[in-house]
Amino acid sequence: MDVTNLNSSFTEFKEQKNIDRLTMMSVMEDVFKAQLAKMYGEDAIFEVITNVDKGDFVIMRTRTVVEEVENPATEISLEEARKTDDSFEVGEDFTEKINLEDFGRRGILNLRQNLSGRIMDIEKANLYNFYKGKVGEVIVGEVYQAWKKEVLVKDENNNELVLPRTEQIPTDFFHKGDTVKAVISSVEMKNNTPVITLSRISSVFLERLFEQEVPEILDGLITIKKVVRIPGERAKVAVESYDDRIDPVGACVGVKGSRIHGIVRELRNENIDVINWTSNIQLLVSRALNPAKISSIEIHNDTREIRVYLKPSEVSLAIGKNGSNIKLASMLTDYKIDVYRETDEEEQEDDVLLDAFSDEIEQWIIDALKGIGCDTARSVLALPVNEIAKRADLEEETVEDVCKILRSEFEDEEGE
Repeated sequence: MDVTNLNSSFTEFKEQKNIDRLTMMSVMEDVFKAQLAKMYGEDAIFEVITNVDKGDFVIMRTRTVVEEVENPATEISLEEARKTDDSFEVGEDFTEKINLEDFGRRGILNLRQNLSGRIMDIEKANLYNFYKGKVGEVIVGEVYQAWKKEVLVKDENNNELVLPRTEQIPTDFFHKGDTVKAVISSVEMKNNTPVITLSRISSVFLERLFEQEVPEILDGLITIKKVVRIPGERAKVAVESYDDRIDPVGACVGVKGSRIHGIVRELRNENIDVINWTSNIQLLVSRALNPAKISSIEIHNDTREIRVYLKPSEVSLAIGKNGSNIKLASMLTDYKIDVYRETDEEEQEDDVLLDAFSDEIEQWIIDALKGIGCDTARSVLALPVNEIAKRADLEEETVEDVCKILRSEFEDEEGE
């Protein structure tokens, strides 16, 4: 490697690495001084004058003129100094220019490698600090590589970001070259390398999408109080307005759903419920379980539990597909919500509580059925087996066995 290549290397680093002038000068001086110390000794005195703009530099070495040299790193003999200028006297400083040729090929190679390493460390630190301050912000990038467990995304500055499979919506499927939008969820240093992780399942991502689509939120007229999600399936967003003239739900949905449609498409058709926030827990539960109509509510603040009673026709609406509605309502209110069917006296006399079958049906199965609002035998038998299995997360075979036990109870009664 020759001197010209070294000069061009410094110019390349300065132009392409986006490093400020003072930092670049400091790095170059440190790299030169480290190499000079190896060549001339730790005590040697040098001054490195760099011109970052032109990509060149001057190295000056200073030694003291003495009669007899004891430390070659810092001293030069009077005889040797006078070969350059016969006016030198003992005690004066002898300054000479060090040419790059004096470093030799190996020395120049070491300079480039050390400079490259230092610049890379600075780049990593700058990248880490830049993105550390952007956690929670939405970024749009291009898919560079798509693997089974993660997607490599590049931003506008060609920085590499990672979108793990676990942070993708279940129906996400990306190809190289696709545009991807996600929120920056974390920035960590791993093996001295910054790892920027993105997320599309975070509640923060949904919140930021609303801020982008609804100007009133960005202006502070509407506040998002809480966001809960089952990514790819359903989400609930509780909003509140500080201006009585503004309907927060209407503003978020937009005319004919114009504002929320874009968000739904971005989230792969995730069903989004926007509700008015209230500190009245009973009213909040009622809104959270919409479209089900609640007959009555029992709130137990000590155990953070709520019992909701509904007509049989409303139970499935309150629970939702795969239990999503009641699960999100519980997450939104921070209460465990249990759904119970409201029956009249005639129905109650003709029905049996599931707990009565605890000697034939395992308790965990009973609890799973009660968790989807089926607390009596007839409430279970009124639903299709496949629907119960999906909602309660049970095997269809298990549900069929339960139904046989429950049917036998009523068959025995009819036989009698």
